[in-house]
Amino acid sequence: MAYRKTPAELRRLEAARDHLVARATEVVAEVGWAQASVTAVADAAGIAAGSVYQHFPSKAALAVEVFRRAAGREVEVLGEVLRGPGTPVDRLAAGVGVFARRALENRGLAHALLAAPAEAAVGAERLEFRRRYRALFAEVIAEGMREGLLPPQDGEVTAAALTGAVGEVLVDPLSGPDGSGARTGDLLAELTALALRCSGAPSAAPRT
Repeated sequence: MAYRKTPAELRRLEAARDHLVARATEVVAEVGWAQASVTAVADAAGIAAGSVYQHFPSKAALAVEVFRRAAGREVEVLGEVLRGPGTPVDRLAAGVGVFARRALENRGLAHALLAAPAEAAVGAERLEFRRRYRALFAEVIAEGMREGLLPPQDGEVTAAALTGAVGEVLVDPLSGPDGSGARTGDLLAELTALALRCSGAPSAAPRT
């Protein structure tokens, strides 16, 4: 009879895996994908490098899990804002502002998620998550059109343009040194105003 792990053993393995992914996320945020070696991650987790392979078959598999968890959290937060209270126009502006603010508060990780050179498997995940961001924006834009708050348009095209624009605008700030609070505020205000112009909203976004 094949040995089956007990529930307690499975919980310990899951906890160890979660700990490993959390430490790997910190390493990626600090040094990027290329420098986040298995040895560096193992050192951060306080385990032997060989122990990493008890949880993941390769560095690429670990990197994909890091990306999925970190990007998944950002999609979750954006979805909460875009589907929350307020008019679709208000939620669109707020969603862009929250997304950008979170990125600027964790620049290393945000740069890794949005733009840093990565293995092909991570690049594929990046494309998939861009589709998820785009779908959320398309949903709120469609709602705005139904309520007469946004002009008729191809919401999917607008959402794709907005997703790309926000990421592109953030690349340089995320890859450079931390800016002042005032500059960050100006950037957030410009991004939320951009979101409204891109969707055809009649008024400018308030400064954040």
